[in-house]
Amino acid sequence: MASVREVSGLKIPAHVPADRVVDFDIFSPPGVEQDYFAAWETIRGGPGTGLPALVWTTANHGHWLATSGELIRSLWADAARLSSKVLAVTPGLGEVMDFIPLQQDGKEHHDTRMAMMRGFASRYVMAMEPQVVDVARELIAAIRHKGSCEFMAEFAEVLPLHIFLTLIGVPVEDRIRLRPLGDQLTRPDGSMTVEQLRDAADDYLAPTIADRMANPGNDLISRILSEPVGDRPWTADEAKRMCRNLLFGGLDTVVAMVGLCTLHLARHPQDHALLRDRPELIPKAADELIRRYPTVSVSRNAVVDIEVDGVTIRKGDIVYLPSVLHNLDPMCFDEPAKVDFERGLTPMRHTTMGAGAHRCVGAGLARMEVIAFLREWTSAMPPVRLDPDKPVAMRGGNIGGITSLPLLWDVPASV
Repeated sequence: MASVREVSGLKIPAHVPADRVVDFDIFSPPGVEQDYFAAWETIRGGPGTGLPALVWTTANHGHWLATSGELIRSLWADAARLSSKVLAVTPGLGEVMDFIPLQQDGKEHHDTRMAMMRGFASRYVMAMEPQVVDVARELIAAIRHKGSCEFMAEFAEVLPLHIFLTLIGVPVEDRIRLRPLGDQLTRPDGSMTVEQLRDAADDYLAPTIADRMANPGNDLISRILSEPVGDRPWTADEAKRMCRNLLFGGLDTVVAMVGLCTLHLARHPQDHALLRDRPELIPKAADELIRRYPTVSVSRNAVVDIEVDGVTIRKGDIVYLPSVLHNLDPMCFDEPAKVDFERGLTPMRHTTMGAGAHRCVGAGLARMEVIAFLREWTSAMPPVRLDPDKPVAMRGGNIGGITSLPLLWDVPASV
């Protein structure tokens, strides 16, 4: 075990230089409730910032935190020296969840990931687009005449989960039961142990997995399980761990994206008008908004000692990699805080959906949903604005986002 020293009553590993030590809680950055992105800017490091590109935070039992975009991107893609098995800085979460393929490395990861990628093939994703459009139109019709809404509860938390649960072939009404489980994974509040969280997910999924393995259909789980893992079929344990990963992966990310896209349009009604008048810009706009408002972060643990930024990441150390500090780094993107629908970047350049071997297998589905949402929202809704009497509320965590987005608009005369 690495030796430690005490600094102000806190135990710091001996290999961590004193000038790298900070107190920064990734679950609750300062001011995150008001502005997730401004909260993370308080820890930005790298050239010209006065902070190192890699720091050690004493919060959450202590871990490294990469603070510059260039370092975040390079470490995120360094699958040879950094493992995904740790999952998160929450103690014990990785060992208990044991996700497939998210927590696998090397050939093991490659084989299960390829099976999942074939299940998420673009032809299947595009076949879902009419359903995304139908749900979006239904939700818009339910609120358009009201002149106000709490967007997260009435729209953002409904559309992506409805689509995801349809994809895996379970009742869409189950989103009410499942949504709190996603919160406990990304922002644990202590009300459930990690074992209870895992077991709640497994108990929910068990009948579906058994049915799909015995009687495969056309749903996503059936498609994935019908694909070989290398040259053999899935085992029952692998199917459980994969579906566990699939469930948690579908509960939060797109919800956050849709909320943040809508917050941007409420703050910038000229962009709403531009996309209404020039819908051909919407695919580029989706890519740019996804880049501009990243909320996903990952944890990695070193499998060897790594010399980087003048310090040593020791084997076993955890490194936290926030996409927000890569996508909004001026050393990585020109005017990163500016939303430019003509920017023309490929989605592969930012890290909202990850980088390297562990890039999100559902990235294509998420992008399609955001594009379809923007088309329907900007064409059918009048420009919306923030409610001056009800502040926007945000949250931190491994997937940040908005918890409350009160909107107002002028009801069209035709409604």
